[in-house]
Amino acid sequence: MHHTVVERELELRLILSPERSIPVPARLGYRSDDPYAVHVGFHINSQSPVDWTFARDLLVEGVFRPCGHGDVRVWPTKVEGRSVVLMALSSPDGDALLEAPTVQVSAWLERTLRVVPPGTEGGQLGIDDALDQLLAQ
Repeated sequence: MHHTVVERELELRLILSPERSIPVPARLGYRSDDPYAVHVGFHINSQSPVDWTFARDLLVEGVFRPCGHGDVRVWPTKVEGRSVVLMALSSPDGDALLEAPTVQVSAWLERTLRVVPPGTEGGQLGIDDALDQLLAQ
């Protein structure tokens, strides 16, 4: 089965305080063989990237309204007149508040939604084919 990868390099901002943020190179990733998830990798003073995986639906909704709870929360806002998406990430290793440009995130999400439209994710997993093979035996 053929799988599609949709990636986008962009610069996030790591919010250190209300007055201070630093640029963070990042990569958004989506794979049709993992259709429910988005992957965000970024470098923050580390030799290897910090990788986060969470629900694509969470990011799609977070572009329009606050959503999520626990380890990942996403919400839209304006910063100095620019539309941005904020992602609050929490782990045992620490917390991060990242700012991403809404236009770039939305354009990337639209590409993922063309590859695997909402509601068709389950068909990408091949579960029906596996069940058919299992039951045929």
